Parts: sequence; structure tokens; C-alpha cells
Amino acid sequence: MGLENIARGQALAPHTTFRIGGPAEYFWRVHSRAELIQAAQWGRAQALEIFILGNGSNILVCDAGVRGLVIENHADAIEMAPDEKGETLRVTAESGAPLPGLANRLARQGWRGLEWAVGIPGAVGAAIVTNAGAHGGAIGDCVIRAEILDAQNEIRWWTRAELQYEYRNSFLKRHPHQYIVLRAEFELARADAADCIARMNQYAAQRRKTQPTDASVGSMFKNPPGDYAGRLIEAAGFKGMRVGNVQVSNVHANFFVNRGGATANDVLELIEIVKKGVREKFKVDLELEIELVGW
Repeated sequence: MGLENIARGQALAPHTTFRIGGPAEYFWRVHSRAELIQAAQWGRAQALEIFILGNGSNILVCDAGVRGLVIENHADAIEMAPDEKGETLRVTAESGAPLPGLANRLARQGWRGLEWAVGIPGAVGAAIVTNAGAHGGAIGDCVIRAEILDAQNEIRWWTRAELQYEYRNSFLKRHPHQYIVLRAEFELARADAADCIARMNQYAAQRRKTQPTDASVGSMFKNPPGDYAGRLIEAAGFKGMRVGNVQVSNVHANFFVNRGGATANDVLELIEIVKKGVREKFKVDLELEIELVGW
């Protein structure tokens, strides 16, 4: 793996769940922790801003594209180590490992704690940064520590306390582009596999019933304290509203869907319309859950 793997002007829309966004100035696909470190160190040596792209969910890429280096992370090695009594399991997953696949695998083996993640279309690294969660669970509940590459290219394990988790937030998210997640270690408890699978299937069925299947970015806004962003958006009359080829979903109002050929500017315009309307009607300022990339 070397510099010959760097592409110029790689279109990013096909690499995101929203199918929106312009090209990357530099693009490097990596397949291991070592390659991820190599790519990040090369980018920093060139004084390039670095963006780590996992499964491409929860991001809106600028129409003009992204300056710097985009690293598409496929480092997905997973190690599992049960304790002597078989009551708990330590799982070490590289940051490019798909979270729903990991959750499915663990549930079927009878390990409890990640069933809620089966429908979240993201990678482990992004989940660590954003404290991803659903159905009352969150990544911060089961992560023990995370291996981080900092801005000085130093590598060390951070404890859960150092990650400073809050609702859909962390120290890493509050300091974007400075830290890169290499691996994470989780601890899960032994449980009946049938129960884990049933719970996982229940969550998956609920998501299929209540969330759109069209190309989307995932949940657009964080839920405000004591309420739901989708409820507020629908009550403000925006369900089904459309700007260009992006639309507030008729299935769930906190999802914006790409009807084909939508642009990032369409999305930003719709975001502002919805935020203004909810603020005027309910005196609530909606906060984006997604990350804007390239602005």
C-alpha cells in the first residue's frame, strides 16, 4: 500500500448514503490500521486537512467537493476475547468495521449490549466520535477505551472518561479533524442468544416501519431535551416539503430524502426553512446531528 493508491478528483456522492457531494482533492482507500496511520501521516506531512470517510452516513458533502485528503476507511479487523468464566467479552474492532455487522455477529453469539446498533449504517470509528445510539442505547455505554492518533501523530488508548461522552457528542466531535480513531474496545455481557436475536430483530423491524428506505443522511437533527425533532418538524407542517430534489420524508420528518439529483445547496436551504419554522412555532432551536463536510 503506497502513494500509487491516491486518487485525484474522486467523486464522493457514490460513497455516501445521501448520494450527494462533489469530488475529493485527494482520495485514499485503506484496508488496515497500519494503512490508516500511513495515509493520515502522509496527509499531515503535506499539510492537508484530513477527513475520514466510513460508511458515508450522517454527512452532507459540499457540492464543490472537499479540499485536502479524504481517507475511505475499510480497516475492519475484529478480535474477541471472553473472560475465563465466559461471562463477559472484550471486543477490539478497527474503526472501519461496519457497526451493524458487528452488532449482528455479537447478538447471534449471545453477547448483549450492541443490539440497538443493528440498523445504524455507520462504522465503528464514526460511532465512537458521535456517540451513536438508538433505542435507548449508545456506544458510550459499552466502549471501554479507544485507540487514537492525535494531531502530533502520537498513538495512545483513551479511556471512556477521556472521551467525554454526551448525547450524540464527545470530546473528539468537539475537536474535529484533530484526532483519528484507529480501534475501539468494548465489553459485553453473556446473554441468551435467542433473546439477543429477538431484541435485534425487533429494533430492525421498528426501523423499517418508521424510517424511509430512500437515499438519506440519517437523522437530520438531534432530538431536543424532552422531545423529538421529527415530531416538531411534522407539527410545524413540514412533512413532505420539498426544495429541488430533496424532501422531508413522508415516513419520518427527521429524515430528508434524495429524490434523485439533489444538491447539497438544496439540503441546506431546506434545513434553514425547517429550523426557522420550528423556532417560530415552538421556540426550539434544532441542532444538526449530521456533519457538514467541505464548507
